[in-house]
Amino acid sequence: MHKETELKLRASRETLAALREHPLLKKRNKSGWQTRELLNQYFDTPARELSAARVALRLRRDGEVIIQTLKCRGQSVAGLSERNEYEWPLEKAKLDLKKLDATCWPEQLAALDKKTIKPLFSTDFTREYAEISWGRGKAKVVIEAALDQGFVVVGKRKEEICELELELREGDPAALLELAAELAATLPLMPCDVSKAERGYRLLDEGSYQLDLPVSELHAEMPLDDAYAALAWQLLGSSQRLAEQYRHSGHWRLLQDWVQCLAELRAITASLGQAAPRPVTKALRTSLDALLEDWRPLVQAGNDDEDIRRAAPEQFVEELQDPRWGQFSLETARWLTARAWTVERKGRGERQGNAQLNSWLEHQLGEEARALKLPLYVQRPEDLAEQLPRIEGILAWLHHARQVLELPQLDRLYGELNKLHELAEQPLGEEQKDELLEARIEQARAIEQNRAWKLLLKA
Repeated sequence: MHKETELKLRASRETLAALREHPLLKKRNKSGWQTRELLNQYFDTPARELSAARVALRLRRDGEVIIQTLKCRGQSVAGLSERNEYEWPLEKAKLDLKKLDATCWPEQLAALDKKTIKPLFSTDFTREYAEISWGRGKAKVVIEAALDQGFVVVGKRKEEICELELELREGDPAALLELAAELAATLPLMPCDVSKAERGYRLLDEGSYQLDLPVSELHAEMPLDDAYAALAWQLLGSSQRLAEQYRHSGHWRLLQDWVQCLAELRAITASLGQAAPRPVTKALRTSLDALLEDWRPLVQAGNDDEDIRRAAPEQFVEELQDPRWGQFSLETARWLTARAWTVERKGRGERQGNAQLNSWLEHQLGEEARALKLPLYVQRPEDLAEQLPRIEGILAWLHHARQVLELPQLDRLYGELNKLHELAEQPLGEEQKDELLEARIEQARAIEQNRAWKLLLKA
């Protein structure tokens, strides 16, 4: 068994051609580009029990060599994945079920009749690969860069494979992100933690693709720094999976959720105060603002306009053909890996970052609730939109962390604030203006009567 650490980046044929000649790879290429044909057959039961257990089983033909591989449950965030991998050379292209014993086979599949395992789909591609030396100070780092082109094939259906795969051979995993970010500065490379196997399952069943990442397990006593890191990684990873699936399917709800992920990441980052001083979050906030400035108005307009919804997938493809999205994703992953918001932080910022989540959050939400000044907007509902950033900050934390607070009616408060947010976003056109203003007043009053809100105001 060995641990596989890799970073997958979706690309175009033109980008792969540019990578072959990229000055950075040329300078650090220690082996020269080599080519191999990889023919892969994936297996599962008719009920897809291996997939459900997050296990991938394949036979690979690499020239005259045949290898049986079992990839087990691992973690994959922001395109960077780590997982355990078992390999066995075989004499013929037939599964050797005896290799799948207790030393590698997941316990949850112990009762599975392995004889029910059958071929499901293939992923055949040409791989051009090279050994890249990527020094980090005095530490040696070796990365295999692979340019893969081919197809995932399920019966008569197929999907193109066109990606850069960076696999760590030696050294610190952070080097994968560093190299990828350098390449993505000028080339459109989209971090994508969707494996070739996942694409095969998606061709078999569109609904098999899991958009949701495991929910961050926040608890009351954890430090704010750890809670922020967990939430930021989850939102970044989710935004990338949503981008991949919207690119694939064009379903409008996915684009709405993608924008929501970016808005929540922006909101919780801006809320950290001295725990994350503004100078160290400036680059992240600026990148998020640029994406939201382009896409949030489009989503808001598209909610009521079918023509905009129909045109949006093509516009999104154009976004992915620009380096911006990949560069943002990779630089943010690097920033989170380094926990850069904690660097050179002193005094009050250190105390806030190390504060228990529940005490910091109750204090933070109390400050924001008082600053919102709802009674003022009962009198001036036409100005409520100016408080949208503050409402979004409160909502983001309530969405992900309200379970750490011991306050009554928090679920209800979250729902009521969502309604207020929707009303604040609606433009004040002449048509139904009075009705909208009255609805804002009533909703603000409903929040003022909420028990959790009253307690936050006193926090």
